[in-house]
Amino acid sequence: MQDFDLKKTAESGQVFRAKKIGEDTWEFIVRDKRIILNAKEDSLKAVSADPFWKNYFDLNRDYEKVRMEAVKRKDTFMTAACEAGAGIRLLNQDPWEMLISFIISQRKSIPAIQTCIEKICSSFGEKMDGYYAFPTSEELLKADTEALAACGVGYRLEYIRDAAEKVAYGKLDLEALRDLSDEELADTLKTVKGVGDKVANCIMLFAYGRTARVPVDVWVKKIIEEDYKGENPFTIYGKNAGIMQQYAFYYKRNIV
Repeated sequence: MQDFDLKKTAESGQVFRAKKIGEDTWEFIVRDKRIILNAKEDSLKAVSADPFWKNYFDLNRDYEKVRMEAVKRKDTFMTAACEAGAGIRLLNQDPWEMLISFIISQRKSIPAIQTCIEKICSSFGEKMDGYYAFPTSEELLKADTEALAACGVGYRLEYIRDAAEKVAYGKLDLEALRDLSDEELADTLKTVKGVGDKVANCIMLFAYGRTARVPVDVWVKKIIEEDYKGENPFTIYGKNAGIMQQYAFYYKRNIV
């Protein structure tokens, strides 16, 4: 199978608990689960053997077929982006983790987001075998305010508190949201303080598999303005628009 690149996937802006821990070796942590994969070994076989990680890495999708859409449309920029980003997979991540992660992501660089999240995990998450689980809503709700602020969350502290309260008290059932339409899901997510269109779209794309959604951050804005003269190039890709956004984001941030 092609289109399975650990480095590109980890650096594609969609995941904050993935990091290089050795030569060609990458660690991915989701809630209380961890997998360590070596790019030179048969990491695809290891992922395929476990239903959880097989779903996480979206192994049932034909990414080569998705990438060929740009070629068929003679979209020069997107074709180059797809070639550069071949190997990126759209990860099926945890809704709670994505809710908190993308609330934190506002006006922060990716390294700063990663540092903040790791501090939160080590401060409030359960200690596992060599790593910390992502804290539950209940654990974050009980977190000391000063200790949470010390993790670098800044003004987002009240947003995190609101999200933790809504989820812990059952006001927001993140799993039940899977049955909603895109518009209903977006509107429901935006009932959490600090969740606007961009954050909602990130959560929908990276946790709920709503691949038609396109989060517009600073890099995507640059693509629209600099490479497409202000016209949004993603909408024509329909249900694959969000995947194309991932290729374009990676290409613009790391290659161009």
